Amino acid sequence: MPRIRLHLPGGSGPDRSYDILVRPGVIGEIGPTLAGYGVRRTVVLVDAAVEATHGSAVLESLRGKNIDAFTIAVPSGEGSKTVDEAARIWESMAHRAVDRQTHVVAVGGGVVGDLAGFVAASFARGLPVWQVPTTLMAQVDSSIGGKTGVNLAAGKNLVGAFWQPLGVFTDIDTLVTLPDREFRSGLAEVVKYGMILDGELFSWLEGHAESILARNAGALTRVVERSAAIKAGVVEKDEREQNGLRAALNYGHTFAHAFETASGYGAMLHGEAVSIGMHCAARLAESLGRIGPDVVDRQRRLLEALRLPLAAPKSGSSPDSLIAIMLRDKKSVAGTLRFVLPSRIGRVDLVDGIDAAAVRHVLG
Repeated sequence: MPRIRLHLPGGSGPDRSYDILVRPGVIGEIGPTLAGYGVRRTVVLVDAAVEATHGSAVLESLRGKNIDAFTIAVPSGEGSKTVDEAARIWESMAHRAVDRQTHVVAVGGGVVGDLAGFVAASFARGLPVWQVPTTLMAQVDSSIGGKTGVNLAAGKNLVGAFWQPLGVFTDIDTLVTLPDREFRSGLAEVVKYGMILDGELFSWLEGHAESILARNAGALTRVVERSAAIKAGVVEKDEREQNGLRAALNYGHTFAHAFETASGYGAMLHGEAVSIGMHCAARLAESLGRIGPDVVDRQRRLLEALRLPLAAPKSGSSPDSLIAIMLRDKKSVAGTLRFVLPSRIGRVDLVDGIDAAAVRHVLG
């Protein structure tokens, strides 16, 4: 079984390392795995869109090992990543007498994974959580690394916690039924990995765009395994974004989060916003003399080959209003703009003190 080990030694506390299991059919392993940990009770937080399919498979696996399991369905979409939805789940868990021996299992995409992780981190001051990502976006990115949270009207992911899972079950089979738009959205994060840390992956993506879009099993396995391994390696070295390495994972995201906030959560998928954000970030880097037009063009051509957008839909938001949102971004420091920008394919840097006029030019 392909297994990626994310090493997080506990220091003076327990070891927090965990496995990311990547293979077709791995959902069926969740019951035996949790039983091996001595788990007797679980609450399964599941995206309503996959409750009858992947959610049912998780329940069957858990109950097959005599693990008590009950489900709380979460409405699909970014609109569910809210304090109100978290409170609804907290109340439901309280009424079901969930205690610290109960494990949370998150089944779905990034919205459910982030929300379930936040609920697990906060209920009863911390419950164990397992991730079962069923979208490409979640499999290559959000299920790994312990970032959890909810959105506010003022900005995306402004409330949350670092709360590592005990394990991640990445089932390639779940990608077969993923809607095309959701699937393509996840590919933006894969392109991001190539841009920030792996030029060879970027080149491989350029040569295999069609097989990826056709969801060739071999191509998908390579995409997910390599992306998950890159993410795990970054988290190991900078779990809480203290030395700047993990900030590289936010390439394109400062722009993306502003687009998502301004347009209303759910109007565009996260990966669509990231694709547009990466295009903006590359153009900003070019305007600052960090890269040449060849890098901008290569990234643009790959995003187009993967049928990802390059321009945000008209939202009525001015460049100044988008910049105001960016100044509230978690990466901003002391009221100055801060961006992750490429210096070549496979290398990015965190750049402080970017002039708003340069950003305004890109947005205009």
